[in-house]
Amino acid sequence: MAQPDSKKIFFENLSGAGKAIAVLTSGGDAQGMNGAVRAVVRMGLYVGAKVYFIHEGYQGMVDGGDNIKEATWESVSSMLQLGGTVIGSARCKEFRTHEGRLKAAHNLVQHGITNLCVIGGDGSLTGANLFKEEWSGLLNELVEQGSIEADAVQKYSALHIVGMVGSIDNDFCGTDMTIGTDSALHRIIEVVDAIMTTAQSHQRTFVLEVMGRHCGYLALVSGLACGADWVLIPEMPPEDGWEEKMCQKLSANRAGMKRLNIIIVAEGAIDRNNKSITTEYVKNLVVKCLGFDTRVTILGHVQRGGTPSAFDRILASRMGVEAVLALLETTANTPACVVSLCGNTSVRVPLMECVQMTQEVQKAMDQKRFEEAVKLRGRMYDNLLLCILCPQSNFNVAVLNVGAPAAGMNAAVRSAVRVGISEGHKMFAVSDGFEGFYKGQIKEVKWGDVGGWTGQGGSLLGTKRTLPAKHVEKIAEQMRKHNINALLIIGGFEAFLSLLELLTARGKYDEFCVPMVMVPATVSNNVPGSDLSIGADTALNAITTTCDRIKQSASGTKRRVFIIETMGGYCGYLATVGGLASGADAAYIYEEPFDIKELQANVEHLTEKMKTSIQRGLVLRNENCNENYTTDFIYQLYSEEGRGVFDCRKNVLGHMQQGGAPSPFDRNFGTKISAKAMQWVSKKLVETFRQGRVFANAEDSCCLLGMRRRTLVFQPVVQLKDETDFVHRIPKEQWWLKLRPLMKILAKYKTSYDVSDSGQLEHVVHNRPKDSDASVAM
Repeated sequence: MAQPDSKKIFFENLSGAGKAIAVLTSGGDAQGMNGAVRAVVRMGLYVGAKVYFIHEGYQGMVDGGDNIKEATWESVSSMLQLGGTVIGSARCKEFRTHEGRLKAAHNLVQHGITNLCVIGGDGSLTGANLFKEEWSGLLNELVEQGSIEADAVQKYSALHIVGMVGSIDNDFCGTDMTIGTDSALHRIIEVVDAIMTTAQSHQRTFVLEVMGRHCGYLALVSGLACGADWVLIPEMPPEDGWEEKMCQKLSANRAGMKRLNIIIVAEGAIDRNNKSITTEYVKNLVVKCLGFDTRVTILGHVQRGGTPSAFDRILASRMGVEAVLALLETTANTPACVVSLCGNTSVRVPLMECVQMTQEVQKAMDQKRFEEAVKLRGRMYDNLLLCILCPQSNFNVAVLNVGAPAAGMNAAVRSAVRVGISEGHKMFAVSDGFEGFYKGQIKEVKWGDVGGWTGQGGSLLGTKRTLPAKHVEKIAEQMRKHNINALLIIGGFEAFLSLLELLTARGKYDEFCVPMVMVPATVSNNVPGSDLSIGADTALNAITTTCDRIKQSASGTKRRVFIIETMGGYCGYLATVGGLASGADAAYIYEEPFDIKELQANVEHLTEKMKTSIQRGLVLRNENCNENYTTDFIYQLYSEEGRGVFDCRKNVLGHMQQGGAPSPFDRNFGTKISAKAMQWVSKKLVETFRQGRVFANAEDSCCLLGMRRRTLVFQPVVQLKDETDFVHRIPKEQWWLKLRPLMKILAKYKTSYDVSDSGQLEHVVHNRPKDSDASVAM
């Protein structure tokens, strides 16, 4: 929410008139870079600045000429869905020299450019900072050489730098996620899922090498997402004697009827003596010690290729707009900064602080200070490397799914079961939600029972929308019968309602006076108390992929507009964020009422764009946005009003948004948030165990665990009632509504843009709260 003294209308308060902004991509490429370039160009043009492409990175800046070109709105059309970087990237030795930077400065001054947006890794950003520090001296040299006029030194006195990190390795300190990481995980998981089918057929062991010379993030998260047997990363070398332990683990898993083994190795994996651990070494070890049929797969540059995921498109778009904001607000004394992501919030951090901390990680690894290296990486490793606690007590904990199925539910159940068993609990699985609960469909579940669940979509436990109130007596009886001491409910809005009903039932049935916690899982992302829900990212990727294909189907034909209906009930999250990720021209939602005048204005706006540039248009509509302005109505309106300029097609995406294998994000998020929930359950069980029984009737013993901006927070469900619109099953306030002006700006609408929530400069060592959950953002 905007503060009373907020800078309310961005366009009025932060004009870019008279300024020139240049954008370049440097170093290695990463999926999503094009989305960042597009956002910088369009936001820059929106505020009245001139925007330039610098082709081929720093090499193009040094060479000048046609490598520096003015960008137009149309020049970034149809690039959001493309992988790599369309403006090119190159490593430039000449820019590392003083003479090379002198040439680059001359080329920038010739175009009047004093604002640089650099998208690259730590090397590219370090070079940009050095360029900024030398800028005044370089201009003076150019004056002495007669290359520029003397007044240019005053006119172009300061160079402003803002960076965005584009790197699939996620190896840059100061941000939870770098552009390209999520897409790389998609490529890895696609390969792993495919390999697992053939491995199961032949009872094989596969050793996979993923990228990450200095950072094990890809290996760690992909291992978590596919349920790998063993993971080797550079920051946490295995203890001496790891070879024997690994072989024992593989053998035990195979003895437990598991038909395959997966070992993931980061390319920079090392042992405690800094000696490289190669995939070939691991393969030979398994063959020699166990005799297993073993294969090696090196994924290589396939991880950098392909279409960017929905997450990377949204991240890049948000960062690109934030970069332009930062450039417009900077002064001569402002240090070069990096646009960063903390939880679900954009922040700005001093560039060199991030670079220095990143370099400290490598220095710690070189000096065998591995524990320090892990701490320097940030709390993402603390969250990923789940602590296995010693058994405390033998409590019985039940897990169930409630509501509609959502991809990632199975990963959450698997995580809960295994963390619970590790902490000494007996874990019980309830089939078919509360309907199965009152019918007694409850059974103990062991470690091996949830093997292979992470990558499977839907709900393997079964899930129903049945609420407990009508069957509360029978459910209490089952709680008594199985001596259930705690409940973990994974689901959507029905799960939230269920917790409220069970909380009310405590007054009559002591069986419900136990710790109860809910983990949000629904494609609609409409659960109060949480910015994100398990399953929403998979649905967004389904929408984005489908929209890409639909738009591509019109390639080479006459101008065409597509009307797409998304799911979400009354919640417009999928339509809005899916529209941002797919480059939609409009998205109609319930939370932002619209009338026939706005529909007409949208048609006219799209008609003008069609006449001048674009060939394809995309309009998204949330399924319940308006009972009268249906998908058919909007389709007919656009068809009639666009006659002679474009034709129309409509598509209802339906339940395909709920189906499919979970995305890496949802596997990762489901695993982490469920593990955190189980750790809370264990703590509450100990706190509420008195005189031989568990008795918990305080408000804070019935909670929802949700992502709130930067942190994962346990919130008593009774306190969330005032935040909830129960009639329409949505929260009263939703963070993603602030993305709607951004979507409109990128679609060439003139609109108000509130910057009260824009990123503020923070120090990298202070911008991570205690419970910050790295990489969980949108």
